[in-house]
Amino acid sequence: METDGPGLIFTILSFLLALTILVFVHEWGHYIVARFFKVRVEVFSIGFGREIYGWTAKSGTRWKISLLPLGGYVRFFGDADAASKGAANLDSTLSAEERAVCFHFKPVGQRAAIVAAGPLINFLFAILIYFGLFMSYGQPVQPPIVAGLAPDMPAQAAGLQEGDRILSVAGHKIEDVRDLVRTVSLYPKMAVDITFQRHGQRMDSRVTLAEDLQVDRFGNEYRRGLLGVQLDAPTEIRTVGPIEAFGDSVSETLTMARMMLTATGQVIMGIRSLDDLGGPVKIAKVTGEQASLGWLAFIEFVALISINLGLVNLFPIPMLDGGHLLFHLFEAIKGSPVNARIQEMGYMVGFALIIGLMLFLTLNDLQSL
Repeated sequence: METDGPGLIFTILSFLLALTILVFVHEWGHYIVARFFKVRVEVFSIGFGREIYGWTAKSGTRWKISLLPLGGYVRFFGDADAASKGAANLDSTLSAEERAVCFHFKPVGQRAAIVAAGPLINFLFAILIYFGLFMSYGQPVQPPIVAGLAPDMPAQAAGLQEGDRILSVAGHKIEDVRDLVRTVSLYPKMAVDITFQRHGQRMDSRVTLAEDLQVDRFGNEYRRGLLGVQLDAPTEIRTVGPIEAFGDSVSETLTMARMMLTATGQVIMGIRSLDDLGGPVKIAKVTGEQASLGWLAFIEFVALISINLGLVNLFPIPMLDGGHLLFHLFEAIKGSPVNARIQEMGYMVGFALIIGLMLFLTLNDLQSL
């Protein structure tokens, strides 16, 4: 049943809370590894623009909250801007002591580690969230055993029968019902390979999945793949220890990352509509909706956004961490930094791409709302 969504103020506050947590985690990853390599950090900012509150630590870092809360940055000694582009004429203006603490004079491996630490700690943060949830609530387990078949649906066409255990779909291992639902949902109206087990014998089939338009309690529509099986095996809550919980947390994070990359790839290849991409307005809306369902749903959603933030920042686009890593890779191969003019052009193109995409997604979000 469709219900009214949370209020505007609640949605904005929930979104800002989630964004602030994730931006802090991401930038802290850059910060802590930079400090490990003895790089001087001049600014740690949550948000952009004019400072509204801040303080200077004994290390000399200015910690601050800025006016525009849509992101954040860490500025290292020697940076010309928040994108960590090196200031002009660093070679001739810095002393030996200053070079020792300047990001741009550190070995390329250390600079790459500092850049990669932001996205990687987003993945680690999601792993820690899942670890806490699994340790606190256990793991729900429901075996993917077919209990019935819907008539004239893909499962029937694939030759599935009652009692079959589904082992994989589209090459992805299926261990429980949750894996099955997640994987099938990614491939509406697409042909997939299905492997299942019948009386101890492995069998393979290929079938085109159906499409199901689902509407959640807030009226959001989702286009998902549909196999057409009934799965009535009882769900058990399995208690896990720390080692197993950590392994499950890593697996859950990798599964979510795989699903996000698969969906993004489908959009790029034109298989999925651009409408399936969400911009800041849509993310804020869903954040408020999840927060209205309780703190547990909110925390799980924060884990998903943290994984998404880590993935997006690893895309090889200048201005993003992935773009910086690409330049560092070229430098490591070439033995010298990429030409400053090429880097400048890359940053300009990257900035234009990011701004253009954000504008498109925002307009798309507003139109869908």
